[in-house]
Amino acid sequence: MTRIRSLLRWARRDTVHSIGIGFALLLVIACLLSPLLVPVDPAKQDLRNTLLGPSPGHLLGTDNLGRDILSRVLGAGRTSITAAAIVLGLSLMLGTVIGMSAGLAGGLIDEICMRLVDVFLSFPSIILAMALMGSLGPGFGNLILALAITWWPPYARLVRSKVLMLRTTDYVVAAGTLGAGSLHIMRMHLLPALAGPVVVLLSLDVGAIILSIAGLGFLGLGIQPPAPEWGTMLVDARPFMQYGLHLVIPPGLAILIMIFGFNSLSEALEDRLNPKSGGR
Repeated sequence: MTRIRSLLRWARRDTVHSIGIGFALLLVIACLLSPLLVPVDPAKQDLRNTLLGPSPGHLLGTDNLGRDILSRVLGAGRTSITAAAIVLGLSLMLGTVIGMSAGLAGGLIDEICMRLVDVFLSFPSIILAMALMGSLGPGFGNLILALAITWWPPYARLVRSKVLMLRTTDYVVAAGTLGAGSLHIMRMHLLPALAGPVVVLLSLDVGAIILSIAGLGFLGLGIQPPAPEWGTMLVDARPFMQYGLHLVIPPGLAILIMIFGFNSLSEALEDRLNPKSGGR
């Protein structure tokens, strides 16, 4: 009950961010449950009912091929959320292994790992992802690989910096003095202390990865038709915007909600986990 009251107090104090988180959460749930909520196949074409406006049969209308826009928006969101989760998981694992190794080993290993991180961070993430997708070719698997290669360096740098700070603390030094091995120290002392900053960065990166997926789809380098994808929906709608904004607003609004919602979640988590804020 205490945590619920604290959460309600925060929601009343920061209404804008709490609304953003709420809408993003509802959209995530709707996307994940899209096969149950909207059983219409998002790839099914109906050329007799193209470019229809919102109606009881098609709540958000249809596109130029007669496909139901609502089912495509939710189906695209399901794909984007799945891709973002896989990318974040791979990036976190790779970044944690490299950052932990660099922070604990020091010396030449630390220098090599950090110079590798600097090389990847010297390129804008979207440009590097575009170059990789151009080399690998479009597709879901290649998209995951390209974004994971692009996204791991910040996690390696964050983990390394925290490990360097924590390895000289009294309890870590005492554990080593008492004979605890490196794996025990990592599992019992370092990883729990890393959880807070890593979760904040993860929540912030969800929106950025979804935006990158949409951007690559808009450029034709991401998930390919007939699979629905927000960026592809936007580029397909451009020639038909004069028939109604219902072709553009749903995917654009979905991207906006996801980015704002997860950015708000990141700020809320940082506020709760920051000792200087008193965990308000």
